[in-house]
Amino acid sequence: MVVDTLWGSLYSQGQPNLLMSLMKIQVGQLWKKDATGDIYLVTRLYSEALSTMAVLRKSGAEGEAQVRVRVERGSKGQTIRGFSPAQEEESY
Repeated sequence: MVVDTLWGSLYSQGQPNLLMSLMKIQVGQLWKKDATGDIYLVTRLYSEALSTMAVLRKSGAEGEAQVRVRVERGSKGQTIRGFSPAQEEESY
């Protein structure tokens, strides 16, 4: 099967699928807050107007309030400003 894109025919040329290497935020992922080093769990993702929102819960602090943050889209995929993935660089 041949799939043509703006970059040409990816499958017929044996090139890796460029879109599969982009980061995608998913429920259950762990993110580290850059300012404090605290680890947060993504508990929910939803759309609000034209944005994707993530709800984060601090790991080990189930009684604390959850944090709602905006998911940003960049050249490497989805990110959360002020946070970085807690796992080693993995593509989802």
